[in-house]
Amino acid sequence: MTNQMQMKLSVIIVSYNVKYLLEQCLRSVLRACDGLESEVWVVDNASSDGSYAYLHERFQQVHFVQNEENVGFSRANNLAIRKSSGQYVLLLNPDTLVAEDTLRRCIAYLDEHPDVGAAGVKMLNPDGSFAPESRRGLPTPMTSFYKMVGLARLFPTSRTFGKYYMRYLSTDAPAEIEVISGAFFMARRAALDAAGLLDETFFMYGEDIDLSYRLLQHGWKNVYLPERILHYKGESTVKSSYRYVSVFYNAMLIFFNKHYRRRYRVLGFFIKLAVLLRAFVDMCESSLQRILVALHLVSPKRRPSRCLRFDFDATPVSQMLDALESQTERPRAVLETVSAQAGTLIRPGESMPLSESVAQPVSV
Repeated sequence: MTNQMQMKLSVIIVSYNVKYLLEQCLRSVLRACDGLESEVWVVDNASSDGSYAYLHERFQQVHFVQNEENVGFSRANNLAIRKSSGQYVLLLNPDTLVAEDTLRRCIAYLDEHPDVGAAGVKMLNPDGSFAPESRRGLPTPMTSFYKMVGLARLFPTSRTFGKYYMRYLSTDAPAEIEVISGAFFMARRAALDAAGLLDETFFMYGEDIDLSYRLLQHGWKNVYLPERILHYKGESTVKSSYRYVSVFYNAMLIFFNKHYRRRYRVLGFFIKLAVLLRAFVDMCESSLQRILVALHLVSPKRRPSRCLRFDFDATPVSQMLDALESQTERPRAVLETVSAQAGTLIRPGESMPLSESVAQPVSV
């Protein structure tokens, strides 16, 4: 990793088959980087949707790396981190939108708090509701047990039972947390130098938990900041697939074996059994759902009935987020953006050229 600090911020985005979402994400990032000494890196993990050719032509100021195979989230991020030179490194998901002042405010906080190694932010769902994964506690055996048996849901504000999502903390104030989401993970390069980069044993999922834990072990603080982004949440992942279930729960086992196996040797067998059982249950539930849909016994997931539509070319992201957050009507409307400049329409679960889009039944 280079010691030459030529940039204040390096933004790193790993992408796989989400070219229209990434295009919108990059436009929001470049707006938020205006006036900052910054660089943006995109690592394409062998997408098959023409992402590299499509975006490389449109964003000449962005550094692109094209992998010939999908090397996983950790390895792809590490590749760009080593090439980058910013004092701060932001790992950002491609299915996000960044408000105009978010990056600047995060950097200002880190500048003022040299003991903080990394920061996460207030992530909003596409309907403007707060995403609980914005701040989390470490998935220790007991914290994970409370979540798996439902005690975290029954007592969400308990500092014991509800520690997984730390719901006892205010969403509108900075706070020390344990785990920062990999969807927006702004780290001090000096902290990465001390704790190391992402563990490439994790192909996808769990690497953010592992890095957060190692930062804490090296004496750094992790914080939650109430600065906003929107997160579409895994638009490139089919979460009902066997691959998703196996990769996700395997990551949980990797984390346990790495950090807790020696301390909880007696519980180790039961924890592994519980994780495998939960993975089996999730897989069965998703398989049953697909069968019921195929037999027309239940309806497939429908597109949202109401959308808040914005002209992405003319509307600041912060204004969109204000409108989404301030909703009082239920069910909440979700974000829909239209861009004549890019020629795209984007809403949860759908990102496409305008020429291929179908009108929304109800738009407000």
